[in-house]
Formats: sequence, structure tokens, C-alpha cells
Amino acid sequence: MIKLPAILMLLLIFSSISLSEQLTKEVCFEKVCLQAEIADTESKRRLGLMFREGLPENQGMLFVFEEEERQSFWMKNMKFPLDIIWISKDKLIVEIKSNVLPCRDSCESIVPQTKAKYVLEVNADFLERNRIEIGDRVDF
Repeated sequence: MIKLPAILMLLLIFSSISLSEQLTKEVCFEKVCLQAEIADTESKRRLGLMFREGLPENQGMLFVFEEEERQSFWMKNMKFPLDIIWISKDKLIVEIKSNVLPCRDSCESIVPQTKAKYVLEVNADFLERNRIEIGDRVDF
């Protein structure tokens, strides 16, 4: 039988591991940079930004995939709108969707026409505010 102090110790160890796994990376466009949480595992990509109340300004989430494919997304359990940016393996913007609203009753997938290795989610209006377009280079 495991005693309460041992359980508390295990909880502390696992919570510190999960906090240390929250890697961030600076993502830069021509005129603006932001800090992005890295979603580079299946579980992190599946959770994404669901259930959060919002994102601080100039922050986002960078999804990193193993293969360059048509990466589809949806807005299930989201509480705020996003701009979604698909980025090629060469780090060029290949597709964007602006002001994508959270779904209410049913959730449809947002399926790009182009393959991407990375996808960046940022607050809605980030693209317009910073004049970011398809073909722009992204550095990270």
C-alpha cells in the first residue's frame, strides 16, 4: 500500500516533468516575432489550445509534424478565434485562414489545399495587423 507522502512525491515529480515539457520557441516573420509553445507529440497536438481562455499578445502554438502533409484542424472546445498559418518544410507560408471561430454545435475540419510540416496558431487578427501573407518566410 502506497502512503500519502509517496503519492505526493510522485505527483510533484510528474507535474514538474509536464511543466518542463512546455517548450517554447521564438517564431519570427519579417517585422514581428512571437513566442510559441511547441506541440511536437501526438498528445500535445491533439490538445492544442483547447479549453484555454485566450492567448497573450504575440504568443501562439507551433505544431510540428513528422511529415509534410495536408494538416487539418478544428476548433473543438476552443473559447476564442484564431488565425491559422500552414508552413512548408522550407519555412514558407503556404496557406492561411483568418479569424477562425470556435465551433458551437458541430465542428467541421479546416482542411488546407497545400501540404505543410508546421502549423502556427495565433490570436485572430494577428495576420492582418502584421500584414503577413502566403509566400512570406518564417524563421524559428
